[in-house]
Amino acid sequence: MTAVSSAIELNIFSSRLDAVCEEMGAVLRNTAFSPNIRDRLDFSCAVFDAQGELCAQAAHIPVHLGSMAYAMRDLVQSLTWAEGDMVIVNDPYLGGTHLPDVTLIAPVFQADALVGFVANRAHHADIGADSPGSMPISHRLEEEGVVIPPTYLVRAGRMDEQVLRDVLERTRNPREARGDFSAQISANLAGRARLLELVQPMGNTGFRTALSDLNDYAERLACSALTEIPDGEYRFTDVMDDDGLGHLDIPITACIRVSGDRVHVDFAGTAAQVNGNINCPLSVAAAGVFYVFRCLMPAQTPACAGTFRPITLDAPEGCLLNARRPAAVAAGNVETSTRVVDVVLGALAKAIPERIPAASHGSMNNLAMGAHVPGCSWDYYETIGGGMGAGRDGGGLSGLQTHMTNTLNTPIEAFEMRYPARIRRYQIRENSGGTGWRNGGDGLIREFEFLADAQVTLLTERRRHAPWGVAGGGPGMKGENRLNEVLIDGGKHRFAVKTGDRLRIATPGGGGFGAQKPRTSEG
Repeated sequence: MTAVSSAIELNIFSSRLDAVCEEMGAVLRNTAFSPNIRDRLDFSCAVFDAQGELCAQAAHIPVHLGSMAYAMRDLVQSLTWAEGDMVIVNDPYLGGTHLPDVTLIAPVFQADALVGFVANRAHHADIGADSPGSMPISHRLEEEGVVIPPTYLVRAGRMDEQVLRDVLERTRNPREARGDFSAQISANLAGRARLLELVQPMGNTGFRTALSDLNDYAERLACSALTEIPDGEYRFTDVMDDDGLGHLDIPITACIRVSGDRVHVDFAGTAAQVNGNINCPLSVAAAGVFYVFRCLMPAQTPACAGTFRPITLDAPEGCLLNARRPAAVAAGNVETSTRVVDVVLGALAKAIPERIPAASHGSMNNLAMGAHVPGCSWDYYETIGGGMGAGRDGGGLSGLQTHMTNTLNTPIEAFEMRYPARIRRYQIRENSGGTGWRNGGDGLIREFEFLADAQVTLLTERRRHAPWGVAGGGPGMKGENRLNEVLIDGGKHRFAVKTGDRLRIATPGGGGFGAQKPRTSEG
């Protein structure tokens, strides 16, 4: 086989690329030390071509993958690559998302020629911030942990121990961190081996030709899907509750311009970057845009660069979605990216209302906690699911992650075995979904009892503004956070807890769809 010559061969080629990513994910999960990676699956894996264009990705975390797809080209072309190299990076302004998401990139050479890259991104619960969980209420990027510019971690197959040591020395549990970095290295080694097994029989030229065919096919599917959206301009504005530092109701505005099989998303009118940490680089906003339009495409559409060729976007430099260094970004990746999805969906609901669901719970409901004291130093981070927005064809699902995250909850048993806390309640928040012809999904209630003093950080949204319904459907219930039954005002806080304290997080429900059953063409 030198290239692909039929639709069947192209499908097999695409599936084998996907399988490379899936196997990388399996290796990463099975060899990681931390529950954050091993149990919650807060990681993503992808394959890129020699120019840094996306070739394939596993069904992992949309905000990871979309931002890598947007930013990888510039990143890999800024470096010189050799056989056996591996680069580590987490700088949000150089292709990252936020500091806990650390990316490892490895080139793949065949017959002394660069044919592509394998990469994985994993969330580290401790990346050196002063606050446990490394998701602080921050003013500047440097407060959020160690900033890693693109740096060679491995050169010609040999680990640079000094580079690794410089990172590990900033963490409170270097043994666990080293284990997770080793798992990321192992995942890339597995991905490199499997990609070579695909490339070698085809030859470098055959591989490039097959990639070109795959991208062209993906572009045709994408263009076909986009032509189903009527030409025109569609605008929508939604708001972030707050930035954690007193700035409330921060608008994000999108104008979607559709012309034939091309779409442009313009975020002019979005608020300027803020003092708090809900800012994000443009790559994170791109991830939200790509995700929404990918959901409108046929299921068989490959996840490669061609899929996103017909979609462009821009945002004013210095705004919330295209922040300037050193703006803090810890919550931009998790909370603002979610609101980008809501805004793009809201605009599309004006164009194709029968295909767009109501807003989902609209927050990853981030909880970071731990203690940095001698003899009891621990860091923990998790996201908590909520209600999915309802659509024309069905009600929203309850108690799950939606849109920009695809992680699991940490199992109660795994959590209680490792950390000085117990989970007292974990249940569906009944009747929290919006009402309508189709009801929105219900949120969750997760209550923690602390068995030792600790520090807690909450980065949550939809505590001031409820997830909206569509076509006359009702809004979902707003979320709320309580400490010892006392309501915590606002969604972003850092505070100390004592032994015996209880923290309850009740996540928002999804919006409802339709005040009544829509009429059919038969009336």
